[in-house]
Amino acid sequence: MLVTLREVLKIAEEKNIAAGAFNAANLESLQAVIGAAEELNLPVILQFAQCHEPWIPLKLIGPVMVRAAKEASVPVCVHLDHGETLDYLEEALELGFTGIMYDGSVLPYEENLENTKKAVAMAKKFGASVEAELGSMGKRESGAGDADGDDTKIYTDPQQAKAFVEASGIDALACSFGTTHGIYLSAPKLDFNVVRQVRAVTNAIPVVMHGGSGVSREDYHEAIRAGVRKINYFTYMDKAGGSAAETYLKGLKAEEPVFFSSISMAARDAMKENVKAAMRMFALDNMT
Repeated sequence: MLVTLREVLKIAEEKNIAAGAFNAANLESLQAVIGAAEELNLPVILQFAQCHEPWIPLKLIGPVMVRAAKEASVPVCVHLDHGETLDYLEEALELGFTGIMYDGSVLPYEENLENTKKAVAMAKKFGASVEAELGSMGKRESGAGDADGDDTKIYTDPQQAKAFVEASGIDALACSFGTTHGIYLSAPKLDFNVVRQVRAVTNAIPVVMHGGSGVSREDYHEAIRAGVRKINYFTYMDKAGGSAAETYLKGLKAEEPVFFSSISMAARDAMKENVKAAMRMFALDNMT
């Protein structure tokens, strides 16, 4: 069933877990995410990021995502991840997305705030929810490469977050507390007090965690206990699909034909299992 981001986060808050948010830049990943959520009977956030536009246009995949959400047996929010322009946010809303993220994290505070206010006003007309970001996890949002040591990383200031949340009227806040987009070359050093303090001064706004591919199970659980209610997860899911495709190809005999459909199904099934493992972890490994 299609629901808003606010509704999914309310479920996560009531259960003291985090909702998994998985990017679906193709049909196989979309099927993997919905299938995993239905098998585990958990709400899920199905995402498409603006940086994925070169892979498949939003205008093509967006309506498919919305339809899949409507037909799912579990609550599904269809969410725009890292929307960089207001026009792109509006396009997603017109396609039926029930959540949008405006990412003005690299802009000056006042410009980020003003654009976020516009995004909130826009989303209100469609009955959709809004996520924004304060602080920065680095330059790379696509999941490619490594951003350790990126000097654009800025930790979220809790007091600034309080002012931002109150002035903007957002439903969720992506905070920077030591994570990085993409694959880590070294273990991340996370400051969970940032999450706790943001929650304390903002009337417990749902905190969103981006860039979690290299985070340990223990640190995921600590982040959730601190107040993270939405976790974006894509890189390792995508990698699982790629590894499965590679394994399938290596397993073919020399005389066997190579069919793309078989490769894509192998990738889909592997991504589904990876998503299920992530969702169990975000539910604190308690599926009762």
